[in-house]
Amino acid sequence: MSIPPPPGPHQPQDPYQPPQPQPQGPYPQDPFAAPSQDPYAQGPQGPQGPMGPGPTGPYPQAPYPQGPYQQAPYPQAPYGAVPYPVWGQGYSPYGRPSPVNGVAIAALVLGLLCFLPGVGLLLGIIALVQIRKRGERGKAMAVAGTVLSSVGLAVWVLALSTGGASDFWDGFKEGATGNSSFALAKGDCFDVPGETFDEDVYDVDEVACSGEHDAEVFATVPLSGDSFPGDDHVTDVADDKCYTLQDAYAMDPWALTDEVDIYYLTPTADSWSWGDREITCVFANVDEKGTLTGSLRADASTLDPDQFAFLEAMAAVDKALFEEPEEYAEEDLASNRAWAGDTGEVTGNQADQLGSHLWMTPAREKPLAVLAKDMEDAADEWAAAKKATTADGFYEHYDKAYAYVDGATTVTARKALGLATTPPTYDEDSDSGSGGTGGGDSDSGLDV
Repeated sequence: MSIPPPPGPHQPQDPYQPPQPQPQGPYPQDPFAAPSQDPYAQGPQGPQGPMGPGPTGPYPQAPYPQGPYQQAPYPQAPYGAVPYPVWGQGYSPYGRPSPVNGVAIAALVLGLLCFLPGVGLLLGIIALVQIRKRGERGKAMAVAGTVLSSVGLAVWVLALSTGGASDFWDGFKEGATGNSSFALAKGDCFDVPGETFDEDVYDVDEVACSGEHDAEVFATVPLSGDSFPGDDHVTDVADDKCYTLQDAYAMDPWALTDEVDIYYLTPTADSWSWGDREITCVFANVDEKGTLTGSLRADASTLDPDQFAFLEAMAAVDKALFEEPEEYAEEDLASNRAWAGDTGEVTGNQADQLGSHLWMTPAREKPLAVLAKDMEDAADEWAAAKKATTADGFYEHYDKAYAYVDGATTVTARKALGLATTPPTYDEDSDSGSGGTGGGDSDSGLDV
């Protein structure tokens, strides 16, 4: 905005400004100067206006003294100086900075996260085009996002071409859906889709135990350590723990038929990195195409007090019987005599436990009392075997004591308690030749 110079002697006064005084000097006023055009100046003949002439018109008396060269009410400023403020660019002497492109920010974020690299690359290119057209900031962010997204896209293409992404996604889905083998818990029953226990199991489908199923989990064994301990170590732990823990879950070995065997699912080096740190011990059919029906669980959570007391007593006797020495009495009479004494003591104690137990119904009292009496007689025979001086004398009492094991009174007591009544078969090729009140051989009818 330009500012006009102050009016000269031959320029008409601004009608909105008061008359400026002319410089005084020794020279007379110019006789040829045009009369003043100031509409506010007074004279004998006032200027004509739309409302009539001169002094009688509507214009008020001029507020300034008469005469064309009176002193102005404002001081005269030097030429070119401005006595009032001038409107400029604004309140700030600097211009506003250009905005940052939002697409460039998004491209940088996707590039850093390596998430959807194709989208990050596309956004980076769009941001560069917008920045050039609009003059916005953020070029460095757009370039960085484009480069990072390009690297991420190359990695994804490499993973897809080698199958790594497929394995990653499969493992992620298994862990997220909870259908992986390491998501199983004690008491779960499951099927293995299209797989057998002779092969690697990567996925399972949990099903109800009441119907047919491939396997039932009876224990889980946690493994410690940050790194995978190796297949051999994991297998050794599984062999040791699973066969020990089966009795706590399935207290009734008579319910474990010859068709049932023990398997275990162990972590691999790959599944370990996904958090698989447990050995899963399961019951399954010895026939890879066979199934199980109903739960094999028999513990305090499923048994009534009478059943639990009976099975607990029988388990103690079985444990003593299974500790029979490997050497025959002819080879090591002393060891066999010591074992017979321990077995007789345990059998007598458990007979006392059953005899003093308060059974829930009268129908259970008599058959359990008869069984307790037979166990007492067996304890006496074991005590006599302990005192034998020859192998023949030892086996005489040994055979009588074993006649009470899994005999008719045991079957009758089981029937009264509502438990399995089919005696298990024993392994006749066992080195010890011993049996028990429980499963088919020294490993409860399961192949070890």
